[in-house]
Amino acid sequence: MSPKPLEPLAKKLMKGVIALELLGVLGAYGLFRTMDTSRDFRNTMNRRFPSILEVYYKSNEWAGIYGIRERDQEAWSAKQD
Repeated sequence: MSPKPLEPLAKKLMKGVIALELLGVLGAYGLFRTMDTSRDFRNTMNRRFPSILEVYYKSNEWAGIYGIRERDQEAWSAKQD
């Protein structure tokens, strides 16, 4: 019985997919952590990628953490004055 020729390729592809998923999860966590600790970074995200910032606000609201959006908007409007 000879081994199936696609098994090694399938294993390599699966390892690659798992590695990409792990990098994606770590990247998403890093982005969330940076947004969670820096209002200036959230302001940058607001200007460049407002939909990602909206996901950040919604995830915090779903977790029961309210008021971040309002405090950010107050701080940003005070900075513009």
